[in-house]
Amino acid sequence: MSDAPPSRSYPSVESVLPHREPFLLIDRVVDMGERHIVAVRTFRADEHFFRGHFPEHPVVPGVLLVEGLAQTMAYFALQNRVAQRVFLVGIEKARFRSIVEPGCEVTFEVQIGEERFGMLTGHGKVRAGTRRIADATLSGYSGEPGKVLG
Repeated sequence: MSDAPPSRSYPSVESVLPHREPFLLIDRVVDMGERHIVAVRTFRADEHFFRGHFPEHPVVPGVLLVEGLAQTMAYFALQNRVAQRVFLVGIEKARFRSIVEPGCEVTFEVQIGEERFGMLTGHGKVRAGTRRIADATLSGYSGEPGKVLG
């Protein structure tokens, strides 16, 4: 008999997020709690951006890693009914520490911060195994599209 906790199944990413290929940047959610979420993505060698982003030594653009964190945070908000839609409106303290190459599986971890007045914050980390890839603090807005934020 195993002492490991039972694995939990989460709704498919496509059933929760409005994003679709080629801009859906998380494959599946592997853990979610009261104030955190963890998702994974394997970057395939045939991804379109590898053809132009350092073709001799392809790497995943950092902005796509941040978008993966944002989609992970949006999944949390949508699945927990915090919002009906979430727009990325802020990125702070983004740091990139290592590259992601074709075939690499990354983990997107987001600790959820404040939720008020249609705003949601989270601190995200990107990892490949034990290797720290990137981190950033994100802000999302769940109000009406086009509204000017102060």
